[in-house]
Amino acid sequence: MATLQSIQAKIAKLQSQAEAIEKKQSSDVLGKIRGLMERHGVTIGDIETYLGGKRRGRQPGSNAKANQSAGAAKYRDPKSGATWTGRGRAPAWIANVKDRTKFLAGEAFAKVGDPAKKAAKPGNYVRGPQPPKYQDPKTGATWSGRGRAPAWIAGAKDPSKFLIAQN
Repeated sequence: MATLQSIQAKIAKLQSQAEAIEKKQSSDVLGKIRGLMERHGVTIGDIETYLGGKRRGRQPGSNAKANQSAGAAKYRDPKSGATWTGRGRAPAWIANVKDRTKFLAGEAFAKVGDPAKKAAKPGNYVRGPQPPKYQDPKTGATWSGRGRAPAWIAGAKDPSKFLIAQN
């Protein structure tokens, strides 16, 4: 029967053998890599250049917060002077405002210009009454082209004859 000491000695011997085999295999791999590099004329600098010369992961001593900018203030409260970048939850002084253009600060204000001249994007239509596009020559009734068509134009084969001349 084997004793505890003899089993521990065998474990230590096997661990040293495993370490020796691992070291030999890694040196064989490194030898093959060095041989390939010499055969093809590749240097360590070439490999670093190919990889971008940057090490992956976080560099010691670097601060991720230092690289991020806070962003320029887009909106300014005229009463308190408080600013907001337009990202995240809106502060109370601008949260319920429909037209935020009057709170724009600095360069953002210069970019917007006159909000009344804003062109409607496709799919975004102006609300409220629209100027008429069609007119019935008999009754003088008009239709803007939005909503349900009136009977006098719905039954027409060619609605273009009811178009109002645009100036």
